[in-house]
Amino acid sequence: MKDGEYTAIVGRTGSGKSTLLQHLNVILEPTEGRIIFDSRTIIAGQKQKNLKAIRQKIGVVFQFPESQLFEETVVKDIMFGPMNFGVSKAEAKERALALLNVVGLPEAIAESSPFELSGGQMRRVAIAGVLAMEPSILVLDEPTAGLDPRGRAEMMALFYRLHKEKGLTIVLVTHNMDDVAAYADAMIVLRNGEIEAVGEPRALFAQDEQVNALAIGQPSALSLQRRLEEQTGERWPVTCLTRQELSDYLTLHWKEGTVSE
Repeated sequence: MKDGEYTAIVGRTGSGKSTLLQHLNVILEPTEGRIIFDSRTIIAGQKQKNLKAIRQKIGVVFQFPESQLFEETVVKDIMFGPMNFGVSKAEAKERALALLNVVGLPEAIAESSPFELSGGQMRRVAIAGVLAMEPSILVLDEPTAGLDPRGRAEMMALFYRLHKEKGLTIVLVTHNMDDVAAYADAMIVLRNGEIEAVGEPRALFAQDEQVNALAIGQPSALSLQRRLEEQTGERWPVTCLTRQELSDYLTLHWKEGTVSE
């Protein structure tokens, strides 16, 4: 995983995604081998000190993060993380209020109970709490689980905006290949706790046999492309990963008469 990159980790249930995720900020320590983060090396069997420094740099948004809310007001819940890492109350509150706008919430809810908010708003509060610690790496574990299509799209757009505007390194654990296709710079495929494939999503998804063997599925646009190719008997010279790419290709080549109807 490279600094500043948006990396997707995929694989079937039981492939080791969640275990890997918990190693990233040393929620789990290795039982074999080592973990290297910047200049820090975590070696299996050795007692570790000052893991807070790593955990502050790597923010983790777990599935249903709203279930971890507990403070009496929204602003206090967001402040909790940074204050736990030694940030002053005044600075933590300043960060919390600023982050409400970043995650798309009105400042007017700052003194409200988080439990009076909608599910989507609660999730945004929880995410603001992670961002308040100012991590350089944001790890997302199925961050849109349980959201409706609109909420899912808004949440993924938020993470991508943070990646671009703040230079956050993103690690996305997901089963949704459309999200991988739309956002990821790199892709890691796990199977039985081992890395089976690493590469740029377009290149990996273009390898149909490997994708089928790994049973990770295809982006919906590419799946439709393959069905059209089968119907027309023509193999296209491109790999369309998004619906916009598919639409653009069809619009151009139907006009040129190079795609059979």
